[in-house]
Amino acid sequence: MTPWNQVYDPFGSQWLSTFMASLPVIALLGMIASGKIKVHIAAILALVVAFLVAVVAFGMPTDLAVRATLLGVVTGMFPIGWIILNVIFLYRLTVEKGWFAILQQSVAGITEDRRIQLLLVAFAFGAFFEGAGGFGTPVAVTGAILIGLGFSPLAASGLSLIANTAPVAYGALGAPVQGLASVTGYDPYILGAMIGRQLPFFSVIVPFWLIWVFAGFRGMIAIWPPIAVCGISFAAAQFLISNYINPWIVDIGASLVSMAALVAFLKVWRPAQLWTSPALRGHDPSVGYGEPRPASLGAGVPGDLPKVHVGGRTASSSEIFMAWVPWIILSIIVAIWGTGWFKGIVNPIFSWKYEVPGLHNMIMKVPPVEAAPKAEAAIFNFTYMSYTGTGVLFAAIISGIIMRFSPVRLVTAYFETIWVLRYSLITIAAMLALGVLTRYAGVDATLGLAFAGTGILYPFFGTLLGWLGVALTGSDTASNVLFGGLQRITSEQLGLSGILMASANSSGGVMGKMIDAQSIVVASTATGYFGQESKILRFVFWHSIVLACLVGGLVMLQAYVYPFTEMVIHPAATAPAAH
Repeated sequence: MTPWNQVYDPFGSQWLSTFMASLPVIALLGMIASGKIKVHIAAILALVVAFLVAVVAFGMPTDLAVRATLLGVVTGMFPIGWIILNVIFLYRLTVEKGWFAILQQSVAGITEDRRIQLLLVAFAFGAFFEGAGGFGTPVAVTGAILIGLGFSPLAASGLSLIANTAPVAYGALGAPVQGLASVTGYDPYILGAMIGRQLPFFSVIVPFWLIWVFAGFRGMIAIWPPIAVCGISFAAAQFLISNYINPWIVDIGASLVSMAALVAFLKVWRPAQLWTSPALRGHDPSVGYGEPRPASLGAGVPGDLPKVHVGGRTASSSEIFMAWVPWIILSIIVAIWGTGWFKGIVNPIFSWKYEVPGLHNMIMKVPPVEAAPKAEAAIFNFTYMSYTGTGVLFAAIISGIIMRFSPVRLVTAYFETIWVLRYSLITIAAMLALGVLTRYAGVDATLGLAFAGTGILYPFFGTLLGWLGVALTGSDTASNVLFGGLQRITSEQLGLSGILMASANSSGGVMGKMIDAQSIVVASTATGYFGQESKILRFVFWHSIVLACLVGGLVMLQAYVYPFTEMVIHPAATAPAAH
């Protein structure tokens, strides 16, 4: 069987070809935003559109398209759906036992101020889970905690998505950086360092942005000191770890530093007035905003934090500790699961490598996407033991035993979780199928080439290409694999630093995380906001675009304007981080 060469301009018109390539994205976002079509149906219909575009418009052989779609479905379930299923399983166990209620109240025990709760939970705590597990883990966990603290489903979903931006480029123990290195040929330490010279600016901005969205400008200014402490401590650690240690532990280290700095600061500072309303400004008309009250009238006074009350009584210190135990276990196990040495031990034994027949090496990427024709591999590595989701499942089982669930109840609770998540899992499978199909069909490359044609403005639009990649695939890692090689080739043709633009693909991509369908489905699932995905998308959409444009503006400065140009690492440089 002769390999099929991808075609990037099937109509002989870049404008028309680009429009056809964008149809699946337009269809998906349009259907979700309309609110008239359920998100899992929208994902399936968008996949049908993508299939027709690939076969009819771009000439992809039907049998190749079918195989690529099926590979995408399986990829959607493993590892992404596998992670979400097991995280929600753990969450539901803690809810059933009442431990999650204690955990929520213990967070409230640090401060009753809703704005500071957002900094602790959505930004800092979420960044830890992004660094340890990535994918949907941080949004699932933080969204559920915020719901328990009294935030509305829209607030819990939307604010968790906005907060889960700055750490994404180093998520899942640096997986996006490793993916970027694999397709560009650059040292991952250099790429991690360059990303660490872009994202810290936004690690400072995002906490302010988050509180502004929730409480308005005045509500944000009133607590600017703890916001600054949270953001600056995270940004400083993010820069130092990425540039002088390694790109694998950036998020874990930065999040721990940020949480410690914020909690320590709250020992000596309190807001003049407590913001106790969980209402989202302008979006929760059914929830009263209330009047902020002086901090001296309640919680928030250093040294006089409120007790944790559960069921009309005060929870003991041991109960509070035990409520955190499942999440401590999860953090430890996920951190171990993501290490190279652990994967090196289990993958040779517990794995299955499957080369998809009739698809593996049967599609050729050709110039200008690649410097020379290159066969596209189609391999499904079923490394089931080292999947993050498997680690989460072990954490859930161990926690379930500690919580004294019977084996029968654990099994029945697991099947109940599958049933609850059935539509979410269908959506995730369809979305990954769409992303994999468009990659093998060359549809994504057509979109990328359209961005590459912007000349002097390429640093800006190349950054937006990374944003588009994450919005399409739901993964910064996938976006980097998708467009990383193209970023290097195009930037070198334009006389720009390939490292700058490859890193910009990842940095810009993080802002697309809040609008991808997978993240929105995870958020709606974790917060019980089923069927309201369109509201979440409309809420976060413009925030995503504006923040992505700001990243693009920074990259433009780094490409052309002194002293920002001095921040750029060039290909001949030695890795600034220690190996």
